[in-house]
Amino acid sequence: MDKRQEGEGPHPDGELLTAFLAGDEAAFTTLVRRYSHELYQFVVRFVRNSASAEDVVQETFVQVHQSAAGFDPTRRFRPWLFTIAANKARDHLRARGRKREVSLTVGQQTSEEQGGASYLDFLADDTPSPGDILEGDEQRVVVRRIVSQMPDHLREILVLGYYQRFPYREIAEVLSIPVGTVKSRLHAAVSYFADAYKRELARQDRQARR
Repeated sequence: MDKRQEGEGPHPDGELLTAFLAGDEAAFTTLVRRYSHELYQFVVRFVRNSASAEDVVQETFVQVHQSAAGFDPTRRFRPWLFTIAANKARDHLRARGRKREVSLTVGQQTSEEQGGASYLDFLADDTPSPGDILEGDEQRVVVRRIVSQMPDHLREILVLGYYQRFPYREIAEVLSIPVGTVKSRLHAAVSYFADAYKRELARQDRQARR
């Protein structure tokens, strides 16, 4: 069983939500603690600003608190939570007019292993190679910049698929799109990232030769 789907700890998400609806506020607090960090990591890559991400996460949990009674118990809690967060993040981006606000504090670390790893591995693996730490710091900046500059619809699906590791069906649920669209859009997002990353490597190579 995937703990990220059911929720880590002794109580599954559904049980905690039921307990909260019965009047147990501590159960809701447990859900917040369980998902706040993961949700922040998703939102901060989406909105590209740490302070804004904190606001969106707080608004998301407020919405969950207010809408818990209407949650369909046959659904998983995590995709529902991320659906609310994605909608809040889109609202935030629209409200600020899609200004580019790239925070230097954004991000989980991504992999710096270059020894034959594909760009998919580079995105998916967050364990740096000890021998590449200095170079890795530079590469993390490059990755963050490329992801921050991607079109919104590609960035959100890349974050869900390669950072948050959502399966296709849950990405479809979060974004309210068919699974087929998830696959094609994710492919487009990875291609976009790969092309931009290759261009950046070529640019760095030209600079190094000067």
